[in-house]
Amino acid sequence: MVLRRLMVAGVSLVATLGAAGLTTAPIATAAPQAAPAPGPVVRAISAPTADAPDVDVTKVQAHLTELNAIASRNGGTRKSSGQGYRDSVAYVKNKLQAAGYTVTEQPCTSGCASGAGPNLIAEWPQGDTAKVYMFGSHLDSVGAGPGINDNGSGSAALLETALTLAEHHPAMAARVRFGWWTDEEQGLNGSDFYVNSLSSAERTRIKAYYNFDMIASTNGGYFINHLTSAAAQPMKAYWDSLGLQPEENTEGAGRSDDYSFEQAGIPTSGYAMGAGARKTTAQAAKWGGTANRAYDSCYHQSCDTTSNINSTGLNRSVDGIASTLWKLAVTDSAPANDFSLSASPAAGTVDPGTSATTTIATATTSGSAQSVQLSASGAPAGVTVSFSPGSVTSGNSSTMTVATAAGTAPGSYPLTVTGTGSVSHTATYTLTVRGTGGCSGQQLLTNGGFETGTSPWTGDTGAIGSHAGQSAHGGSRFAWLGGYGYSATDTITQTVTVPAGCARATLTYWLHIDTDETDRVAYDTFKVKAGGTTLTTLSNTDAASGYVQRTLDLTPYIGQRIDLTFTATEDSGLQTSFVLDDAALQVS
Repeated sequence: MVLRRLMVAGVSLVATLGAAGLTTAPIATAAPQAAPAPGPVVRAISAPTADAPDVDVTKVQAHLTELNAIASRNGGTRKSSGQGYRDSVAYVKNKLQAAGYTVTEQPCTSGCASGAGPNLIAEWPQGDTAKVYMFGSHLDSVGAGPGINDNGSGSAALLETALTLAEHHPAMAARVRFGWWTDEEQGLNGSDFYVNSLSSAERTRIKAYYNFDMIASTNGGYFINHLTSAAAQPMKAYWDSLGLQPEENTEGAGRSDDYSFEQAGIPTSGYAMGAGARKTTAQAAKWGGTANRAYDSCYHQSCDTTSNINSTGLNRSVDGIASTLWKLAVTDSAPANDFSLSASPAAGTVDPGTSATTTIATATTSGSAQSVQLSASGAPAGVTVSFSPGSVTSGNSSTMTVATAAGTAPGSYPLTVTGTGSVSHTATYTLTVRGTGGCSGQQLLTNGGFETGTSPWTGDTGAIGSHAGQSAHGGSRFAWLGGYGYSATDTITQTVTVPAGCARATLTYWLHIDTDETDRVAYDTFKVKAGGTTLTTLSNTDAASGYVQRTLDLTPYIGQRIDLTFTATEDSGLQTSFVLDDAALQVS
């Protein structure tokens, strides 16, 4: 878990329940504990489906032993920029490939620490590709230690869950994708890069993301991210069935990789057992352990080894992960008829006014052949997509033609091809339109002064308006990002195509920063991103009495279609306001 400044508040409960002591002794199963002592009456929740297998915690611990050994061979650490991290990636990758997963190493080409290793993505190649449930954890450690609880525990639990899925090989109603993230300890950078690399269609297909960071803390509690959300319910149901009475993960809010997905509008949840915050008296009465002591006394230290693992909590976590996965993605029987869909080639480059073709292939993967209707989405203005034929019997192919108009703006456009039969599957085709060689000097941002409403800005558009307490640089409206005085994030985004043929692209904007922070420490930040790349980071330390014009060079993005994003992030302490106005993107 990445370290941020936090205000840790005490917690009081109306009633305390009977103690259920924590132990670090290995156990093979997580049988429901005895009923708690008399207390508040709660509605009974049915036990998880019997179809979810028990994940062998001793196998999870074997992975932790290997991660600890990898760290020992590499200076006692598995930090993202070191060989210990790369060896950890290789270990996990080899296990997954041998089990039949489609495994991809994704280099973090922007926003990560120098020399950071790749993200590792693994997908089980069965289930509806239009419905993806994703489970993730960061694989890197801090430089000070091997990171076996933080976050070998989450990484090893996910690895063994993935191997258990492959071993049982159940029929799948949805796709399951696993992610092991790089550079989390330097600022959630790996997961941030991954999420920003996804097209809007790909993000839409991810129905929920589940994060697991520090799930074996020796003095830990039982915490769930977004406890009352719909995404959290299968996870909560499992821990409720054990009588654990989990609480909201307030300590971890905004501090781990689920935050990257949350910022993109993807529902998130996950398990955690706590980091450097202290267990309350009420929590010790409920869960056991020691009050007024950190959940993990070895947090971010060299003593975070295999001796720093609560195997009972680890076991309860990994079985809850499996239970959640089975409830969301596994079905009792395979679709009677199913098929696959692919595009070959998966990309094409054209001049404006010309066209490209690709072959859309289908194959029957279960049952009998079926009729598949083909369609495409995501085409920009002036681009048409047609299929010949428009529907095929699975096992056959169609030719997709992508035609551009003479005035089609240069750029790169991901198109989503959908095949609809008894179920739906998708494939991605990326169209690149070359520039015409000339450049008409122009300003590309629409409503950069926020005077005409919120369109075409997306995200937290409630920040846009004429708000009391701040003033505009020009006109009467502006975007007030942040200023809450508690942990919060505001983001606004506009998608723009930077024409090819231009020599220069320059972004300018006016920003007023005011803050109640007094330390010269960057507690609250303001970032400008182009796609997945952070162009600049400002903070409360840059506060000034009035607006300051800022300038950024976007010349490297000429010929590209990008999401231009402004994000303000506050910690749990004093307020910092980032007031944005009169943004412009000029090309020449």
